Amino acid sequence: MPAANGAGLNSGHYAVLGLVGSSGLTKPTDGILHGILDAIEYLRDKGGAGKEIKGHRDGYSTSCPGEPLYAWVKRGAPRPGGGTTNPPEPHPSFPGRTLKQPPIMKGEDVRTWQRRMRDRGWNIDVDGLYGPASSDVCAKFQKEKGLPVTGAVDRATWDAAWQEPVS
Repeated sequence: MPAANGAGLNSGHYAVLGLVGSSGLTKPTDGILHGILDAIEYLRDKGGAGKEIKGHRDGYSTSCPGEPLYAWVKRGAPRPGGGTTNPPEPHPSFPGRTLKQPPIMKGEDVRTWQRRMRDRGWNIDVDGLYGPASSDVCAKFQKEKGLPVTGAVDRATWDAAWQEPVS
């Protein structure tokens, strides 16, 4: 279901609201941060949410969240009192074959790459079928990361999906 801003922009994301303002209370309290993280954990457990945590401004021209909350998000959204809720994801090994089409390729390696791209914020079905839609997402990702734009998931593109920062 779409989150903030309707269909399209946030169709692959959940929204969790942190109630801080642009004046007065601008720095979130530990209680607010715990509440946000509790909501995220619930959505991961019950709603299938991925590992990515972003600020509204990462996908839309806005100053939301404000600087103090956004700085916390960029630090990996650590839980007050230590630790992070967003540990680095293990990097699966390149599957040994370049994912491309036509013909449509099938497999768990395709599903793994699609899931990673969805977790990074791309609008992609995780169906294990590498067809035109997957190739289009791949080409856009390659362009964003300065890789050769082929629309095929080679070793460099696979590794970038786990190693490059989320834009």
